[in-house]
Amino acid sequence: MPLPSPLLALVALLIERCVGYPDGLYRVIGHPVGWIGGLIGWLDRRLNREGDPPGERKAWGVVALLVVLLATAGATVALQAVLRGLLPEILAFLLLAVAASSLLAQRSLDQHVSHVADALEAGGLVEGRKAVARIVGRDPDALDAAGVARAAIESLAENYSDGVLAPALYLALGGLAGAALYKAANTADSMIGHRTPRHQAFGWASARFDDLINLPASRLAAVTIAVAAPFVPGASAQDAWRAVRRDARHHRSPNAGWPEAAMAGALGFSLAGPRVYHGVVTTDGFMGEGRADLGPADIRRALELYRAACLVLWALIAAGALMLQTL
Repeated sequence: MPLPSPLLALVALLIERCVGYPDGLYRVIGHPVGWIGGLIGWLDRRLNREGDPPGERKAWGVVALLVVLLATAGATVALQAVLRGLLPEILAFLLLAVAASSLLAQRSLDQHVSHVADALEAGGLVEGRKAVARIVGRDPDALDAAGVARAAIESLAENYSDGVLAPALYLALGGLAGAALYKAANTADSMIGHRTPRHQAFGWASARFDDLINLPASRLAAVTIAVAAPFVPGASAQDAWRAVRRDARHHRSPNAGWPEAAMAGALGFSLAGPRVYHGVVTTDGFMGEGRADLGPADIRRALELYRAACLVLWALIAAGALMLQTL
């Protein structure tokens, strides 16, 4: 009998937190998200024809999303069947957990955001902008030092939701296939779900589907951040809840506002607000009503809260695995 998916999620989280995705392995075979991205890029080039009317491009975008999801499901179900058919259950389980760990981003997110704090301290604004440009899509040259810090913290909160909690949640609910399908949809949104002339119609399905599947994860992310707040000196669970109730709905994203507002409220920060993407100012509501003049020390406080929220997530998944074992 296969071991329960929550246990698979917990082991995958532990593996990824300890070792991440090894650079040597990446150089040899790439990364599963890169494989998915290659398919999405190919479909974009083949199906998204600029001369086609918007309705037709939207329909082809639906087809592209379905192809990506079906290919991902087929590959992961086949892998699970092969491993479970050839290997003892415990060994197959461990290999599936290793594979699933590649779909999580606890360690890499921590490292990238920590690097922004280090770069601001060691190299000032110039190096801080270079570091934050690796994790955000906005124009780094439009950011001052406080803007770099806020961008890093906003990215930490949002990517905790869709890079850590969401794939872990779908892994716990649907096994490797559930997590892989989530990552496929999320990657499609990040590549083609943009409101640009090229992708406004073609990426419509990917953007809307990603919004839908992230609804439960973003709300749970806010919960885990608030629950974790009392374990971080100076953080407030009450202020986190207050900010979520007041501000989350004013974010331009139906999902990102929840973890951003929770983190901002818990730490006494002000995040989001107007931002510049590709030379265009995007208006957005403010998350939290605290300080906006943030720096490297504030990034590190946010990382403390992030790590505590990850521990809360582990505890929730462990509880789910234990409940299944006792049924």
